[in-house]
Amino acid sequence: VQLQASGGGLVQPGGSLRLSCAASGSIFSINAMAWYRQAPGKERELVAAITSGGSTDCADSVKGRCTISRDSAKSTLFLQMNKLKPEDTAVYYCNALLVVPGSVNAYWGQGTQVTVSS
Repeated sequence: VQLQASGGGLVQPGGSLRLSCAASGSIFSINAMAWYRQAPGKERELVAAITSGGSTDCADSVKGRCTISRDSAKSTLFLQMNKLKPEDTAVYYCNALLVVPGSVNAYWGQGTQVTVSS
């Protein structure tokens, strides 16, 4: 599985952003996808996740401001973030999990920078 994230940029506080992650390869074997972020000097943290069945969840820090979704072909993952705050500034990474008997394989995109600043 190959993942290519895009859509980052500079956004003013209170603004919105939509990140995309194009998946290729064995996309129909993906069990779940997620967005993570990593701010300078901090650990990478989970932002939102979606299962192959369509169940979604967002981290408490972004709940109410976050929507994660996939297109019907399941080839593109999206993250819509609203009411952005300076503390949302981070590199955002998309992630895909493939579960096979005996192992869990994780794949990562290259990351896209989101900067929230006036």
